[in-house]
Amino acid sequence: MEAGTSGGYSLGARTAPRSLTLCDFVSHPLLGTISRAGGADLVLLCTNTMHRMADAVQDGVAIPLLHIADATGERVRAQGLTTVGLLGTRFTMEEDFYRGRLRERHGLAVLIPDAEERQVVHEVIYRELVLGQVRPASKEAYKRAIARLVARGAQGVILGCTEIMLLITQEDSPVPVFDTTTIHAQAAVADALAPVLAT
Repeated sequence: MEAGTSGGYSLGARTAPRSLTLCDFVSHPLLGTISRAGGADLVLLCTNTMHRMADAVQDGVAIPLLHIADATGERVRAQGLTTVGLLGTRFTMEEDFYRGRLRERHGLAVLIPDAEERQVVHEVIYRELVLGQVRPASKEAYKRAIARLVARGAQGVILGCTEIMLLITQEDSPVPVFDTTTIHAQAAVADALAPVLAT
C-alpha cells in the first residue's frame, strides 16, 4: 500500500520515509505468523483511532497488543486524576472503544467537547494536522475546548490523536495534558526492556 492511501482512497497524510510492512491488520491471514516469525513480542497500533479495531487485531495474533488507552489510562491514574477531557477524532471522542476502555479498565470519568467543538477538533486533525499544517487559529480553538473541559471538571486532558501534539503542548493547558504518542512509545519501550532489565 502506498503512503497516504487506504483502499484506493487518498488520505493526503504522510507516513515515515521508512516503515515496516503495512497491511490490513484485520484481514491479513499471516499477521500472527509474520509478527511471531519476525521476533515480535508485542503489537502496537500507532494511532488512537485505529484502536477501533484493536480487539480484531488482538484476536488475529498470539502475542499481546499494547492498547494505547491502557498506557494512557495508567499514566493518568498514576497522577491521581479521576476525571479527564478527551480530544481526538470524532470516532475516538464519540465511540465507546476508547472512552469505555478508560472508564471500565481504569475507572476514569471521560468528558468530551460539545458537538460543535468536536467537529472543529476533528476537522483540524484531518484538514490540517495530518497534512503538517499547524495554524494559530486552530491552536486557539483547541485551547478554548480545553478551557471548557476544565470548567466542566476535567483534571487533565488526553491528546487522543497522535497529531494533536503538533498543535498543543503543556504550556497551552491549565491542567496536565497526556500526549498519547509519547506515552504509548514509552510504554512499548518499557515492555520491551522489562525482560532484559529483570536479568
